[in-house]
Amino acid sequence: MVVVSNKVTVTLQPNWPLIYRGETITVRCEIQGGGDTEWTYEWRTPSSHTPPSHSEYRISRATDTGDYRCRGRSGYSFTQWSDVIRLTVSSDKPRASLTADTTVIPAGGRVTLTCSVDPSSGWKYDWYRDNKLSEPLNTHDADFHTTGQISVSQGGVYSCRGGRGDPVYYTKYSQEVTVSGPESSSFPVLLIVGLVCGIVLIIVPLLCGCRKSTGSLRLTEGIRALLQTK
Repeated sequence: MVVVSNKVTVTLQPNWPLIYRGETITVRCEIQGGGDTEWTYEWRTPSSHTPPSHSEYRISRATDTGDYRCRGRSGYSFTQWSDVIRLTVSSDKPRASLTADTTVIPAGGRVTLTCSVDPSSGWKYDWYRDNKLSEPLNTHDADFHTTGQISVSQGGVYSCRGGRGDPVYYTKYSQEVTVSGPESSSFPVLLIVGLVCGIVLIIVPLLCGCRKSTGSLRLTEGIRALLQTK
């Protein structure tokens, strides 16, 4: 057996600081300066399953925290074992967090909602209004800003969740945030009420005056007719 000096490194793809149980991750073995050498790869992993003999070790559903290392072999030549890289797997499914800059939509304005997952690496967000089982909101329902932030002009009960990876791994739904609105100004209403009251105050006396005049005229005509008969 001949040990060659090619440096070997192990990397995680994607290189997130924390992996959650059930996510898919790829451990990659890289041999520097190998040129056109055809390498067969050997792995040391915490898994009881037989690892592959190629440069990528795909973990379909991560389950346990553990150390990974690899080396290359070509004929009777071997590289040194790489340094250990530690894969940290959390058994707790994360929950997204939802906040609003205000919970009442101002007249003609919008409310900004922010969804986040800690630690915030690689997440994209789905947004829901009133029904989590419905299709996520789209650009017709809200204005999408930076990743994790939207603005809405319609009231409702909002929630969100994060997703990342391929296939997509989803967090738990966030807590619900109720947005009310939009607010309406009371000035136009008061103006209309004032105008109506003013018109009523003008018309009613006029109508009463007309009725009194008509009654007086009829009484005078009745007296004249009575005197004429005598």
